[in-house]
Amino acid sequence: MPYVIGAQCVDELDGSCVDACPVDCIYEGARKRYINPLECIECGNCLPACPVDAITKGPPPDAPEWAEDNARFFAEPLPGRTEPLDSPGGASLLGPLGVDTELAASTGKDETG
Repeated sequence: MPYVIGAQCVDELDGSCVDACPVDCIYEGARKRYINPLECIECGNCLPACPVDAITKGPPPDAPEWAEDNARFFAEPLPGRTEPLDSPGGASLLGPLGVDTELAASTGKDETG
């Protein structure tokens, strides 16, 4: 089961998880990062690197909607795009995307813990 980045990551774009990922599967939106479930090799390197404990293996137990949201980032067209990202082959190829899913974009800092 792929790793998921939860609400704690909203407005926390530290990047330690990106540096720890050997396959470049952690993409940057405007306010949050997302793990591509098609590219993640489930190595777990990102877990200890996350400064806000936002990464879980599979859906966060207290907020499973973030697993769906994480997958949605890649499976559905993002705002301003006509095609979904799908599996572009690495986050560094695209750089920061500057957009988020509706859930991440609408989540206030007071709601993220």
